[in-house]
Amino acid sequence: MVTTSLKNAARRTQISVEDTPFYHCCSRVVRRAFLCGDDSYSGKNYDHRRAWVESLLFELEAVFAIDVAAFAVMSNHLHVVLRVDIDRTNRWTDREVLEQWHKLFKGDELTQKFAKGELVEPHQVLRLKHAIAIYRSRLCDISWFMRCLNEPIARQANQEDNCSGRFWEGRFKSQALLDETAVLACMTYVDLNPIRAKMADTPAQSDHTSIQLRIRAALKGDQPSNLLPFIGKERDNQPNGIAFTLKDYLELVEDTGRIIRNDKRGAISENSANLLTRLNISHENWLKLTTEFGKLFRGPVGTLQELTDYCEHLEKRRRHFAKCCRYLNAG
Repeated sequence: MVTTSLKNAARRTQISVEDTPFYHCCSRVVRRAFLCGDDSYSGKNYDHRRAWVESLLFELEAVFAIDVAAFAVMSNHLHVVLRVDIDRTNRWTDREVLEQWHKLFKGDELTQKFAKGELVEPHQVLRLKHAIAIYRSRLCDISWFMRCLNEPIARQANQEDNCSGRFWEGRFKSQALLDETAVLACMTYVDLNPIRAKMADTPAQSDHTSIQLRIRAALKGDQPSNLLPFIGKERDNQPNGIAFTLKDYLELVEDTGRIIRNDKRGAISENSANLLTRLNISHENWLKLTTEFGKLFRGPVGTLQELTDYCEHLEKRRRHFAKCCRYLNAG
């Protein structure tokens, strides 16, 4: 299968949980109306919509078997880094699947009946199992997650703007993040969006972002309960999370943000330099990734070997994505 455009590609040709559970998704608005922030054309301010997005994002995180690793709500687009947890959906009982689904959708009389513990007639069992299988699949489906995020926001914004029609671009952008460096670089890129856009001076001042939530929780010696946690080094029987320490990540983001803000290419701490060495990535390449990630990569992100495996599984042309691999190493 050959794809000529990421946005036009079928969603199933972009998701391969066998290769990675991590995905970067981006939605952009159409028309002049802003998602959030100041609209210089109309003179209106839409900052209150950021709270809509953040609140709904975490509501969905509690329903789906999908974790939020990073997010940033910008003036005319939204970034999220998501982790799909197939094992969680497989552990859910049939009743738990329906309970989760019914938090968002009514289902039908049969699924409501079973969820309440009422007796289901033998001739209804097959139809019930079919519905449960569909819902179980949807609850770990990024397309359904983004649909449940974007559609309510669009309706609410259209109602506020007293208009109709499309609010978001037709499809959200989705990128597979195939290794640790790709995940951390993408998360840093997302977390530093307000710094690059000059909406904030520091990550701690970046409202409605994952980095602000992580910093606030870290000051209390904790991690946000609604974000995928940092769990340190990989180990046996480890919980779900990012195999990196929170302290190291916060320092790396702070240093990178300071460089971007002050345009001082050499201003990085010794510890951050050591972290980049551990990730086998040069200082120059790290800055390139965290400032231009969205321009550099139009598809999956990873080393050449990981890209090869990913593309073979999805029957894609590897060379379509391979030219930016060089930024994911120390060269």
